[in-house]
Amino acid sequence: MTNFLKTFVADESGASAAEYALILIVVGIAIVTGAGILADSIGGAMTRTGACIDAPSSTTC
Repeated sequence: MTNFLKTFVADESGASAAEYALILIVVGIAIVTGAGILADSIGGAMTRTGACIDAPSSTTC
């Protein structure tokens, strides 16, 4: 039993899995945040493009 506890305490393989999970969480949050920011920009560009197609003589085209 003592030998098992020594190897269990010395084992660091679980730590690297936790570190990878933390990195994935941070990258996931960055992707979601970036997608939210880009969604507004792309939506605005599409709206302006649609307005130019509807009224090509507009001054904003």
